[in-house]
Amino acid sequence: MTGTLGERLAGGDDEALAECLRAHAALISGYLRRLVPAQDVEDVRQVVFSEVWRSRRRYDPARSLEAWILGITRKRAIDHLRARVPVTVPLDSVGEPGGADGRETADALGRRDQVLRALAVLPGPQREAIELAYYGDLTQREIAERLHIPLGTVKARTARGLHRLSSVLSTLAA
Repeated sequence: MTGTLGERLAGGDDEALAECLRAHAALISGYLRRLVPAQDVEDVRQVVFSEVWRSRRRYDPARSLEAWILGITRKRAIDHLRARVPVTVPLDSVGEPGGADGRETADALGRRDQVLRALAVLPGPQREAIELAYYGDLTQREIAERLHIPLGTVKARTARGLHRLSSVLSTLAA
């Protein structure tokens, strides 16, 4: 079967799944390390790739395979975290929160939400470059190789995206 990895995967090519796993395992693991406990990364990654295979017919090869896989990864990580039994700690054993009254934590969560909303506003190619760099822990050269585009294009997309992200964040903060 010929075509891009995404086309072959969407077409049901068994070898495409194995190639997809080899090509994207590091990206998925790096992304999951930010979301789930380290001991759960491999388990969730397996769930992600089984979902990639089950959902392969819903994938549109005209769109970014990495972004589609990262979307599945995020959803499976959230499902994993929701299914966990929360650890309860007696209040007597908990110390005072850092900062005056927990405002630092609330501010950090608010900033994270603003960044996610601002990312959603960016054009797809710019958002993809930034997400692969910051959430996928990839260098610009690795992004260029992964997306099969020139390094200069990745640099331009990242620079434009970060500039636009900055202006969107400044309007959200106002």
